Amino acid sequence: MLNSINKDHITGALVGVGVCAVGYYAYKKNQEKVDNFLRNQGINIANENCKDYAAMSLEELMETKEAIEDFIAEKEMIVNDMPNEACAE
Repeated sequence: MLNSINKDHITGALVGVGVCAVGYYAYKKNQEKVDNFLRNQGINIANENCKDYAAMSLEELMETKEAIEDFIAEKEMIVNDMPNEACAE
């Protein structure tokens, strides 16, 4: 079987890998537009933010909880700082 592989097979495989890499790069660069287009066509695209919390381990749930608490604290700091800046103007 290895004797039947020639230069054309290897060239074809390398071209295929290159085309896949370019396609993946183009998709990632325009991911939001492509996903919105597919959703408009009726194709359900999973959102990266959607997580199956029931399938997560306790450790993963605790990490997620801590991250959410950090985001809440940051937002509260921003909201609490805004009136002070508005009064200074």
